Parts: sequence; structure tokens; C-alpha cells
Amino acid sequence: MFPASRYSSKAHRCIRALKTVQTEHAAPQLYTTLNRRTCSSVSTPRITTHYTIHSREKDPRWEGIEMERFADEADVVIVGGGPAGLSAAIRLKQLANKHEKELRVCLVEKASQIGAHTLSGACLEPTALRELFPDWKERGAPLNTPVTEDVFSILTEKHRIPVPMLPGLPMNNHGNYIVRLGNFVRWLGEQAEELGVELYPGYAAAEVLFHEDGSVKGIATNDVGIAKDGSPKDVFERGMELHAKVTLFGEGCHGHLAKQLYKQFNLRENCEPQTYAIGLKELWTIDEKKWRPGRVEHSVGWPLNRHTYGGSFLYHLNEGEPLVALGFVVGLDYTNPYLSPFREFQRWKHHPFVAPTLEGGNRIAYGARALNEGGLQSIPKLTFPGGLLIGCSPGFMNVPKIKGTHTAMKSGMLAAEAIFPKLHNHKQCTKTWVYQVECQNSWVWKEMYAVRNIRPSFHNYFGLYGGMIYTGIFYWIFRGKEPWTLKHCGLDANQLKPAKDCTPIEYPKPDGKISFDLLSSVALSGTNHEGDQPPHLTLKDDGVPVNRNLAIYDGPEQRFCPAGVYEYVPLETGDGMRLQINAQNCVHCKTCDIKDPSQNINWVVPEGGGGPAYNGM
Repeated sequence: MFPASRYSSKAHRCIRALKTVQTEHAAPQLYTTLNRRTCSSVSTPRITTHYTIHSREKDPRWEGIEMERFADEADVVIVGGGPAGLSAAIRLKQLANKHEKELRVCLVEKASQIGAHTLSGACLEPTALRELFPDWKERGAPLNTPVTEDVFSILTEKHRIPVPMLPGLPMNNHGNYIVRLGNFVRWLGEQAEELGVELYPGYAAAEVLFHEDGSVKGIATNDVGIAKDGSPKDVFERGMELHAKVTLFGEGCHGHLAKQLYKQFNLRENCEPQTYAIGLKELWTIDEKKWRPGRVEHSVGWPLNRHTYGGSFLYHLNEGEPLVALGFVVGLDYTNPYLSPFREFQRWKHHPFVAPTLEGGNRIAYGARALNEGGLQSIPKLTFPGGLLIGCSPGFMNVPKIKGTHTAMKSGMLAAEAIFPKLHNHKQCTKTWVYQVECQNSWVWKEMYAVRNIRPSFHNYFGLYGGMIYTGIFYWIFRGKEPWTLKHCGLDANQLKPAKDCTPIEYPKPDGKISFDLLSSVALSGTNHEGDQPPHLTLKDDGVPVNRNLAIYDGPEQRFCPAGVYEYVPLETGDGMRLQINAQNCVHCKTCDIKDPSQNINWVVPEGGGGPAYNGM
């Protein structure tokens, strides 16, 4: 257990002391750069103060500060309290109980509560849940809305073209359930605790630890009590180390520790780059006369052009009140730097096929999250000495189904089953390659193989329509058995065109009834961070945003971020602009880390407990 006197009490005081949000810019240390936008020499304010960029070893403010970390031992440590991590923890304890073995399983989660950072559509395929808990209904799993109606549409600006939902197509949801995934994850957490899993929400895994032989030793949680300028506060407390025989990394899409592991063990050597989308979501209460529990609606087309991948969902939930979940997904391989996924979402809600459902309703929640779209081609090597990748972190998502929960859960279960027989032998335990084999022999791999070409088929002259034709011929008729595998177009960050080659997009003003502004939306996410801490949106070079992103791409950060984190504002003195990072707004979607055309942004964990506070998103 975490020793309360050494760590927990001080750490939790830091986490709970949510101070008044500070909006002033970061530390005033300046250096001179060439502002290519104004062709003049200007002083650029220092933006990044985080210790991952600026070492504390040579900082006199840190002299004499106690830097020793308390260490604890477990059999298995799991990073991330999502469907994959919790399923792995549950399966491990099920196996331990079955074989009457003592097994310590510890799970750390950066959100203040299990499920508080979880966001998805979500239409759940219950395959993995049935395997994990055959008696899930008796246990009270919050699957209250079986799908009763499937609707798929191609939208033009003013009309809807219905598309028949044929049996066997990826978007057919017969047998699935509409869920609020945060509630489902919270329920999984309850099941895990009942089995004896140690859950530690509010503790962010900040660092991977290694043995002398290079194998993974465990993780360290983040330091707390650091001021915005990077100096130690009176309440500074070093993070603690959790050592394990095996560490499972289930951080979700674009995990910041997984990024380090890819480089450390060259895990992406034999796969394509991962590609992504951003998904934005709202919850509404609507007029009961318009409520059709169990109805699932998907659309493609307007307001996106045929060369921008994306689409929408609108699900009618049966949660005791007339509630709908709606959202918009935009592939992050889009090319126009003037595109704003958030504003495309707001515009879509005014379509004549969508707006009538929302009129007279009340928006009660908002959030956003990146999701993997690379599919089978982009899954890295899953194993390395001392650890495994599970869930959406390596990319177990069925893209045309828009579903990854069932595959994430199954990957966690497979990981547990692969490592459990070896946990008594530490040397054997670090040899985790059997998990890779089990994944490749499972229904997860078979399912992802069948749809592997659907997303990359979008990259053709006809765009959306060419991809739909490909899907109809090669997936529905030949069941994905074509003998070739299509490639993606490369990193999403490399797809933006210079602003001079693109047409600005004129978005309508929000009406405050159907569509809304960004900041009022972020307010509904419950997002908050300790204001006096270094911005966790770190920059490798503070001069790059103005000198390159603003000069060439007209500052796309201020449009692709769904939370208003990035702003270009005039310099306080002289001509020119500077980037302002409102880190307290961050909803942890990771879009900036993915789409930044300079790959200059590196998302790291803030103090544990910060971020959105989703309630059943």
C-alpha cells in the first residue's frame, strides 16, 4: 500500500487544493529568436518550465531538496484504469483465486476517480464482457440500452441520403448496447476491487523505470508541489516507485509512456506509423416526444468534404430520462490548417436531419478524445522485457465499427492469461513474447485483419465515396479476404498544407441553443488542474510555434485543440505574436501531441487528479 505518512497525505493535499486558475503567462525569462512572421528580431517569452525539458540538476532553486523516492513492490503493476487495464487486473485475480495463489496487482490511474477521464461514443459489443463475466447481468453491469434501430446516412448540406444497413457490415449494431462508458468503467473498477485489486486513482504514472539489464522495472508516479516557474514549493513531494515482475501499459490512445517504450525497444520497427482521429462528444437531455431509446444513427459527408475522413453519431440512451449522446469524429490526416474539428461538430448539429432532435433540449456535458485509426498495419510489437502494451495504447480499435472497448478488454485478458503462469519465475516473467502470439491467434486479430483496408482505402481520388465502394465490394462481398494490405499516407502531423495553399473556412457563429462556443463547452467537461504547476503541454523549443507553426500554417494549434489550450496573442511590447498555453483547460485528448506539424509539443502528465471530470461520458 502507499504509505500515508510518506506520500499519500501530502500528495492528496496538493491534488485537492484546487487553487484559483491562473491565466498569466509562464516565467518571464526571455531569449531572442527571429520572428519569421514579422521578419524582425523579437524576444520570445519562455513558455516551457517543466523538468522534463529543463533539468533540475543545474537549477540552484533545487539545491538541498530531498529527491529520494519511496519504493514499493507488486507482482503486476498496471498503468491506466480503462477497459483494458481493469480487464487485465480482473482476469489476473480471477486466475489467482482459481489456483489459490497470492497475487498483488496494483493499478494506477491519473484521473481523480476511476472512469473520470473515460470518453467514448459508446456502442459496446459485449463479446469480451461475456468472457470476463458470464454473469454480467446478474452483477448489475450498466448496459441498459440494447440497440433496437440502426440508421446510416450520407449527408449533403440540406439533405440526407439513406444507406441500407446490410447484415455483416461493420456498422451493423445488432446485439450491441449503447452505454455511457465512464459508468461502465466505474463498474469494472468495483468488480476489480471486490476481487482484491489495489486501485490508486489520482496517481499519474510519469516515468518508466528500468533494471540494469534494460528490462522494465516498473513506473514512478509524478512529483507534486512544483510551482509554475519550475521551482519547488513548500509542499513538494517526490513521486514514488512501483516495482513489478511485469508492468502492463494501458494508457489509452497515444500514451506518453508508450511513446518512450516505442523508442527504447524499437517497437515500431516493423509496422506503419499510427494514425488518429479526434472525437468530440456531447450529452443532451431532449424532449421526450423525440426520444427513441435504442436508436443508433451514424452519418458521413457534410460538413466535411469528400477528402476529409470523418462522421457523426447520435445514440438514444435508456437511462431513466430522455438522454442522447452525440458526437463528431474527424481524421487527423486532414490537410487544411484552417479546419476546426470543434466548429465542424457545432455546424453539423444544425443539419435538418439532426437539429430537430436537439431543439428544445439541454446540453449537459462535453468532452473530446483522440482515437487510433491505424488498424492492424499500425500495431507495434506488443512485448518487451518486463512489460506489455494493452488496449488502445498499441491501437486495438476496429475503425469502421468505431469500436475499441471489446478489443481492448480482450487484449487485457490475453495479457493476464499469458503472464500469470510465469509470475512465480521472475526470469521467465520478463519473457513476455507469448502474449504477442496469443493476440495473433485470437478473435481480436481476426476481426482487425478483416477490416484492415477500409480506413486506408479512403486515400483515393474519390475520397469518401471511393472508400465506401471499396468497403462494399471487398468487405461485404469478400469478407475482407483480399490478398493485399493497403498502406496509410504517413504521420498525421505531416499532412497539413501551408496556409497560403489553403482556403480559410468561414464558420457560422454559435446560436447558443444548438451550437456553442468553445470555452462554455470546456466548462461542461469539469476540467481543472492545480493552477500553480508547470504547464504539462511542453515544447521542445519555445520559439518553434511562432517561427514555424504560425508563420507557415497560421497557428493550427488554436483550431485543432478542442479545449482552447493554445492561443496566439500579441506581444506585450513590440510587434509580433506569442503562443499562450492555457494548460488548465486541457482535457487530455492528446490531439496537440499528434497533429502539431512541427512535432514540437510533448504531452506529459500533470499532477495526478487533474484534468476532466467526466460523469459517464
